[in-house]
Amino acid sequence: MGVLSREFYERDPEAVAKDLLGKRLVRRLGDEVLEGVIVETEAYYGREDPASRAHRGLKPHNRLMFGEPGRLFIYNVHNNWMLNIVAHAPGDVGAVLIRALEPKKGIETMRRNRPVNEITKLTSGPGRLTKALMIDKSLNGVPVTSERSEVYVLDDGSDFEIGRSHRIGVKADLERELRFFIKGNPFVSR
Repeated sequence: MGVLSREFYERDPEAVAKDLLGKRLVRRLGDEVLEGVIVETEAYYGREDPASRAHRGLKPHNRLMFGEPGRLFIYNVHNNWMLNIVAHAPGDVGAVLIRALEPKKGIETMRRNRPVNEITKLTSGPGRLTKALMIDKSLNGVPVTSERSEVYVLDDGSDFEIGRSHRIGVKADLERELRFFIKGNPFVSR
């Protein structure tokens, strides 16, 4: 399993969102490693996307979506941090929201960060997973394309069926279904 390169993210956000399913998100906290399989994502675009942070054009709070693919874009919604990875073709704008993970390593630390009884509720939602992995605005702009980074994504060759739907919790959406998930996985958000 190698770290995904910047070129992986230099594509249409929809393609990247689908292809991130089954990959492993790694969060380094000093010597400790927290890791989970990405089981749910959403793709976001620029001005043409009414649900996107970039819908109203380039602003200080969304400048990363217009920048180099393969970097974290983190913002707050309803007191929860949202973990996105910038993804777009050269000259475009976009990002992929990581909505849910299936925890694999560092589960006890995740549970200390976000105490829950039911493991399926630990990282099944964008705010839940950022709390469990201790992800906040301090990681905004960090590249995910190096194992030296505090957050990176590893390739993984798992086999699964992909489901799709409209994005969750948006007031206005595109006609296309841009939410992707691993069918049958109990960690997909509800």
